[in-house]
Amino acid sequence: MADMQSLLTEKRVFKPEKEFAKAANWNKKKIAEYRKLGEKNPTRFWAQMAKEHVSWFSPWKKALDWKPPVAKWFVGAKTNVSYNCLDRHIEGENAWRRNKAAIIWEGEPGDSRVITYGQLHREVCQFANVLKSHGVKKSDRVVLYMPMVPEAAIAMLACTRIGATHSIVFGGFSSEALRDRIADAGAKMVVTADGGYRKGQAFGLKAHVDEALKGGRHPVERVLVVKRTGQKVKMKKGRDIWYHEEMLGASTHCPPAKLDAEHPLFILYTSGTTGKPKGILHTTGGYLTHVTTTTRAIFDLKEDDVYWCTADVGWITGHSYVVYGPLSCGATTVMYEGVPVHPGPDRWWELIAKWGVTIFYTAPTAIRTFIRLGDEHPERHDLSSLRLLGTVGEPINPEAWMWYHNVIGKKKCPIVDTWWQTETGGIMISALPGGVNTKPGSATLPFPGIHATVLDEDGQEVKPREGGLLAVRHPWPGMLRGIWGDKKRYRETYWGKWKNTYFPGDGAHRDRQGYFWIMGRIDDVMNISGHRIGTMEVESALVSHPDVAEAAVVGRPDEITGTAIVAFVTPTGKAKAGASFQGALKKHVTNEIGAIARPADIRFTTALPKTRSGKIMRRLLRNIASGEEPTGDTSTLEDFNVIATLKEGDE
Repeated sequence: MADMQSLLTEKRVFKPEKEFAKAANWNKKKIAEYRKLGEKNPTRFWAQMAKEHVSWFSPWKKALDWKPPVAKWFVGAKTNVSYNCLDRHIEGENAWRRNKAAIIWEGEPGDSRVITYGQLHREVCQFANVLKSHGVKKSDRVVLYMPMVPEAAIAMLACTRIGATHSIVFGGFSSEALRDRIADAGAKMVVTADGGYRKGQAFGLKAHVDEALKGGRHPVERVLVVKRTGQKVKMKKGRDIWYHEEMLGASTHCPPAKLDAEHPLFILYTSGTTGKPKGILHTTGGYLTHVTTTTRAIFDLKEDDVYWCTADVGWITGHSYVVYGPLSCGATTVMYEGVPVHPGPDRWWELIAKWGVTIFYTAPTAIRTFIRLGDEHPERHDLSSLRLLGTVGEPINPEAWMWYHNVIGKKKCPIVDTWWQTETGGIMISALPGGVNTKPGSATLPFPGIHATVLDEDGQEVKPREGGLLAVRHPWPGMLRGIWGDKKRYRETYWGKWKNTYFPGDGAHRDRQGYFWIMGRIDDVMNISGHRIGTMEVESALVSHPDVAEAAVVGRPDEITGTAIVAFVTPTGKAKAGASFQGALKKHVTNEIGAIARPADIRFTTALPKTRSGKIMRRLLRNIASGEEPTGDTSTLEDFNVIATLKEGDE
């Protein structure tokens, strides 16, 4: 890896505010105690967390059964995710929460709903009974292909209530991608909607389901349809049923199934894969322990918090930190249907002020978009309710971190920069806001009980400030239990690089204080004349220039250096694209990192190709930089015109 001088010498350090630290769920003393236990005996640490944070119908006989690479957590114990997210909050001494807001939902057109724990419990029981009435049983798979509406969370919880295994397919995926996932999971039912709203327009979903089920070579027996937009859809007799009609006569009584801790909870297919979809399998007790514990500790959830994670439920962040983690903690969680900049660039800030959001968790890509749009939009709204900020999805560059801290957090909100994956189930590396100092751009330290390290290709730990590969040396409860239907692929992909050690596929460094600096996928590490340089480091250098709003860096083949650095840059409104600005940026990168990181080519663009969840599609940029046609699945691309514009600029 590169020497990382520009990041590892980061001198800005932010200590937790005294008042925040004093009132934190996990203060400095508790963090030290848990770290000590987690380091010495991670299994005992997680068993303690399971007892503190999860309600069980029967106890486990063994906390961990580890036969690498297969882990079983809380062996023999019985629990239910729906019970933990709902029933325990409306029973006994917690019965007062029956009237507490569980979900605050805002539709893009401006319609909204506030659903209490009591109401959510009733609707989940009703829909669980609807599922059972149509033959869905324990261990059957149900595919959810939904917009961001409350019925998506209701369907998730209803599946968990009866022990059906859900598989959510993001609403931006094509009918072909949906077909593949239905077939791979062997789904018995699809729950969808007529459509949803995005950028002021109604888009269709039911039509994609119809296309995916054409030809009859699938196991789907029923399609349940939520009426969201009112657009006209075709309903196939004997197969398609309206959600609202089924709910009318459904009983509100449905006891939660007592499920084994290792019962399959959900399958989630990783995005951007080519060929056969890769279905990540998560199970019940361990996953719930992990997400409940990390939600309470990392987001410092209090009873009166209004918590908003901006992710779609179609991604793992939506599973873990929109639905299951917050609701298991008895929190109020916000769901928003639309895009961040519709009907105006201040939409998110308007919603924070409207609902009094106290905890805000979003992606660095979104933050950089708002930087480009200008400070005047958040400054138009009262954001004083905010007390904690978080980032997720990719490494955040230091200057975006500082903007988030200064403009959104008003220099008073701790920032938790979290690293984790679909495969890990929950957060693995993050600051704990009550007792960990933060550094802009660093995810800081592993969560207690997580044995993360940085290794070289041979599995040896690297020295501080030396680059290497991120690794996890001990199982954790939220870890994936396999790839659906493909044990060999699971073993080879995640456990085949080093003995009994999990390989996430990310590059990383640690500084002298032991803080982790995640460099992103090793696919995004470039070999320049024998030097390994992370794209994130060059991007960080570029966006530290005051006239750069956003940047994406890729490598293209080069006969002399092996790889040449190509940067796609979105300037701020005041910057003038051209040769002079190109030269200034190349000099800036050289000053920040060194001559080895100087881009061979800088291309200016008004927008970068992103998925609907906000991630930059670097794979497509690599194609364009190399003069190739964009390849692979582009069904989640937010704006296809961006690719056309970039290709035109290349001609």
